[in-house]
Amino acid sequence: MKNNENGEKKLMFSLGWKQVAEIILPLAVVAIFTCVSFVNIVNDIIRANTIRVADELNQKVEYEVRLQFEPPVFAVNTLGFALAKSQDDDDVLNLLQATSFQYPQCEVFYYATIEGPSDGGRFILSNDDLVPEGFDHTQRDWFLNALEEGGGVYISEPYVSASATNTVCVSFSRVVFNEYGDEVGVVGTDLALNNLSDVISMMNLSPNTLVNIVDRQGLYLTNKDSSKLLNNNYFDDTKIDKKKYDYLNYLDGIEKAFVQGNHFYAVRKIGVTQWFSVIEGPISDFTGSFKMWLRVILAIVALLIAGNVFLNGTRMNKTKQKENKVSEKLLSETQNLAVASKENAATAQDQSAAVKEIVATMEDNNSLSENIAQKIKDVAGVAGKTSADVVDGVKYLEENVAQLREIAKANDTTIDGIKALGEKIENIWDIVTLINSVADQAKIIAFNAELEASSAGEAGKNFHIVATEIRRLADGIIDGTKEIKASINEIQQSSDSLILASESGTEKITSGYENAKSLEARFESIKNASEITADSAGEITTIMQQQSMASEQMLITLRQIAAGVENFTAATENISNASQNLKAIACELTEKKSDTEEV
Repeated sequence: MKNNENGEKKLMFSLGWKQVAEIILPLAVVAIFTCVSFVNIVNDIIRANTIRVADELNQKVEYEVRLQFEPPVFAVNTLGFALAKSQDDDDVLNLLQATSFQYPQCEVFYYATIEGPSDGGRFILSNDDLVPEGFDHTQRDWFLNALEEGGGVYISEPYVSASATNTVCVSFSRVVFNEYGDEVGVVGTDLALNNLSDVISMMNLSPNTLVNIVDRQGLYLTNKDSSKLLNNNYFDDTKIDKKKYDYLNYLDGIEKAFVQGNHFYAVRKIGVTQWFSVIEGPISDFTGSFKMWLRVILAIVALLIAGNVFLNGTRMNKTKQKENKVSEKLLSETQNLAVASKENAATAQDQSAAVKEIVATMEDNNSLSENIAQKIKDVAGVAGKTSADVVDGVKYLEENVAQLREIAKANDTTIDGIKALGEKIENIWDIVTLINSVADQAKIIAFNAELEASSAGEAGKNFHIVATEIRRLADGIIDGTKEIKASINEIQQSSDSLILASESGTEKITSGYENAKSLEARFESIKNASEITADSAGEITTIMQQQSMASEQMLITLRQIAAGVENFTAATENISNASQNLKAIACELTEKKSDTEEV
């Protein structure tokens, strides 16, 4: 909290509960979801790890039991082989004492003959104690079961030793054979389970973990409290669900490890015995540090949320301050807007009246422009008709000029044809000359041939006839060429006369063509003048029409402006009303600002 200018106390953040909830709730949901997920995952990891470690501890317990049982089993087997050679009392005693010295963890070693006391049998102890009166070793379980094992080591059920108070022991016994293979006795020893209890008591997963060995019915074989050995039952002390588990289905030889409620449990059968290693303890022993770290994490998350709330609150506070400034500025601007809108409304009304006057003037001007345009249109019609008549005359004259041009071209073509004919006649003349020359040569050759045929006599008679005919043919060709030459001379004279006549006609046609061209030029000048007059009248008409259209468009625009001014006037009134509404909103924002400032 801090003091304002009036000395009143107010919150650091002027935020309502809804705004604070909007900041905190999303962060709280994320934090809770994260923590719950983290707790569940870690709990699953801890449970799995606890089960694994408990199972490993059961394996260690089984291993320790085997370590405790190996020495007496080995000692009994060794004595069985050693006593097979001699059953003398002194030798037996010496062997028992030597073995007892070598295996101090065993209570006592003893040897019993196959015969009972009534038949002269003996029972020898390694500590050389006297046998109680009436003691018959042949009726003992360790003796009878050893005989049944037939050479194997028999391990008895645990029992409370009579030699020591509350000492639980286990007997190990084995039949002894002589060198002929006959049964001569039974050797055995007792092992106190105190050492096993001490070893197992040190095997703890946590301070509150309990590790014990029980028999098939659940009686304790090891326990920190020695008074419970073979007297108390494990199922009377355990917190396991007894409706689900009793000694029949819990101690069924199947290895188990699980978590039930807030405790973990594990059971394992030990070797070939009917003993079971049972472990249990509170799961909280493994979650203590986790809970501490969870508290630390939750504290950090809470600090982060608080920091986030502080930062968001600061930002929102600044935002609200900016909003307050904006609302104050908005209030001021809306007041100015209201004044300006009123002034605009008055100006718009004046402009509307002025525009209406302009519209009336433009309507009169538009009517006058339409009258002028109509008159000019009539003038343009007369000019257009004159231009059309001139165009028709020019068209007829152009047709006459075109005909004269075609006659001149035809005459020129005739002259060119006659000249070409003269050239061809010249070529014929050359050919005729050539033919005449060839005929002269043929005539000379024929004459020579006749001479040669005459000198040849009768053999050249036929050749002489041919040569004579050739000379006669040559004479005919020469006569024909003379006639052709005379005809060619006549044709050349006629063509020359025709050329002279055609050239004279060409000069007259050219003179008429020039006169027609001069007349065409004059008509063209008249036509151009008529066209210019008609075009000018048309352009004036077009301009007047455009002016009339422009005036009409201007009139439409002015009408639209007038309507727009009226709309602007209405909009100005609406703006004035809106500015009043904005002013009310700004006042309301200012009032809300005062309401959100909490003391």
